Amino acid sequence: MLLSSRQIKAEAARLGFSACGLARAEAVDRQTADAFSQWLSDGCQAGMEYMKNNGEKRLNPQLLVEGAQTVVSVALNYYPPTQLPTEEYQLAWYAYGKDYHDIMKAKLYELFGAICRQMSVPVAGRVFCDTAPLLERYWAQRAGLGWIGKNTQLIIPHAGSCFFLGEILLDIEADRYDSPLPNRCGTCHRCLDACPTKALGAPFRLSAERCLSYLTIEHRGDIPADTAKKMGKKIYGCDECQRACPWNRFAQPCQTTEFHPSPALLQMTRNAWQQLTEEQYRQLFKGSAVKRAKYAGLMRNIKAASEGKE
Repeated sequence: MLLSSRQIKAEAARLGFSACGLARAEAVDRQTADAFSQWLSDGCQAGMEYMKNNGEKRLNPQLLVEGAQTVVSVALNYYPPTQLPTEEYQLAWYAYGKDYHDIMKAKLYELFGAICRQMSVPVAGRVFCDTAPLLERYWAQRAGLGWIGKNTQLIIPHAGSCFFLGEILLDIEADRYDSPLPNRCGTCHRCLDACPTKALGAPFRLSAERCLSYLTIEHRGDIPADTAKKMGKKIYGCDECQRACPWNRFAQPCQTTEFHPSPALLQMTRNAWQQLTEEQYRQLFKGSAVKRAKYAGLMRNIKAASEGKE
């Protein structure tokens, strides 16, 4: 018995996913494997040493689920209906609301359960959302959701790049697989021009050690003084390449209320940020992805942004 692509997509839409596609589970193509290997060899992952782990699994989903036949890829919009005041410190849009890992996984497990109920045979599989060695944007592209832009983000046609991605690996073949979309960035290089630190040194290639998202979230040391001068008001993440992308003029406010900013976050002022206590931090970011930077990391970012003005 084959998976019904139509039924899976209908259920994904019912659950609120913005896009859904299916791809055949197999090793990634040689060009992608070579490019990823070169990216690691050049040290572009900076301090994210975990990117070197489970290399074979990262390049072949069949090693993550025995007998894997199908990758179901989904996207969920997070473009905020209301943004932080431009004169105040800024957080990346994806971090405005609750932790996407929790919201996405809950929806993915619902979709997985629906798939299992539709089948008359046992289905084995796993759910993923930025929590396993899987090239998520590659599989979203393979499943026909969009293409990987020059800023390395997945761009969905007439929708933009403000989407969380998730996957379900299944050991059942589907009745139909989607085709990858061609890249539609054309000659545009606005994202490269907009990057404050030139972390996008070339199209489709990001150097993490220069990226403000990496430095304000993943990095645990001090932020270099010359980089701090380019932070502007950013204290967690950076959306400049997305703001510059022409495809994001089509972005629509997300309907997932868990991703909306809280009134408390919208009311934060520079002075309030600079005086933020650890207890206030816990309350403000309860259940939030911002906790990845920890209180010390966020205060480091605030200090760097306030002192590093050019």
